[in-house]
Amino acid sequence: MLPDQQFLRIPGPTPIPPSVQHAMNQPMIGHRDQETKDLLHSIKPKLKPVFGTNQDVLMIAGSGTAGLETAVVNAVQPGDEVLVIVTGAFGDRFAQICTEHQILTHRCDVEWGEAAAPEKIEKYLKKHPYIKAVFATLCETSTGVLNPIKELAQIIRKHSDALFIVDGVSGVGGANVRMDDWEIDILITGSQKAMMLPPGLTFAAVSGRAWKVIENNSRPSFYFDLAKYRDQLENDSTPFTPALSLLFGLSQALELIEQEGLEAVFLRHRQMRDMTRAAFKTLDIPLLTSDQAASPTVTAIKPDDFDPDALRKVLKTEFDLTVAGGQKHLKGSIFRIGHMGYCSPADILQTISMVEVGLNKIGKPAELGRGVRAAQEIMLSGGS
Repeated sequence: MLPDQQFLRIPGPTPIPPSVQHAMNQPMIGHRDQETKDLLHSIKPKLKPVFGTNQDVLMIAGSGTAGLETAVVNAVQPGDEVLVIVTGAFGDRFAQICTEHQILTHRCDVEWGEAAAPEKIEKYLKKHPYIKAVFATLCETSTGVLNPIKELAQIIRKHSDALFIVDGVSGVGGANVRMDDWEIDILITGSQKAMMLPPGLTFAAVSGRAWKVIENNSRPSFYFDLAKYRDQLENDSTPFTPALSLLFGLSQALELIEQEGLEAVFLRHRQMRDMTRAAFKTLDIPLLTSDQAASPTVTAIKPDDFDPDALRKVLKTEFDLTVAGGQKHLKGSIFRIGHMGYCSPADILQTISMVEVGLNKIGKPAELGRGVRAAQEIMLSGGS
């Protein structure tokens, strides 16, 4: 193991492309100077296709969780009724934020590892006709589930006037999402996942329908007031000091996405998902989610005959390969492999090879090359 060689295969933060790293090393500029206005002006149109929207995408200095709270405080008020679809730790976080802000929160809890069922949401909406907003996660990072956002949106539109607010933090940029076509009202993501940047930026795209609600919200936040960001972005500016180095990096990351092409980006992520899943199936190691519910950005593995944390430890010790563990009640029972952003099928082949060695190191017999071969066959077939 070389001292400076690290392999990061967690669902965020993710590796940074060298050209993006180089872009972030540019000298600082005045955040109210024309150079920053030009930078923001060039970024705005490139963000829209990633979100599948014609709306401007707002950029806020903060973590992904800052984006979730921003959505809550702008779209609903204390005493309002909301429904939170909880399919894992980050759906639960949405519910916690709502509760913290004295919002009447109904939870639709789904077994971890399963996707939300639209028909179950339909029943909730019929039972609670005064719900002002429905919150959901696109990709539930803690379980590797991709929720059927398009179908959920159709049900919500059919049975209520509620806003549909989606946490896309570990999905946007790696999973195909069509905000406008699917009628999502607020879509949030963070910089440190498929957007190929360090942590520190959160993004919010807002529908015209949601703006009408936001503008009538009697309790706006000072820093997280989306209307301030919208009004300033129209003039290629921000209401508060922007994370300039991250904006330099964002400009280059969007250039890389544009060069590859969005459809190719989505295909690459689906291919990496299929390669990872095929490898573990061939090694007879159970997966947490079904093929239908599997996310293209992170895969959760739930072994039944070895300790996943022991495997994680040996992978770190032997190869400096970092994979993620489980969260909350899944801690110690699953491990997760991130395959999003600056990650390629070649990285997955390397990761599976290391995992096979690691399995043998902890006493779990695994035929060397068997999982790699399964992944190679997916790669040769072209994947999804």
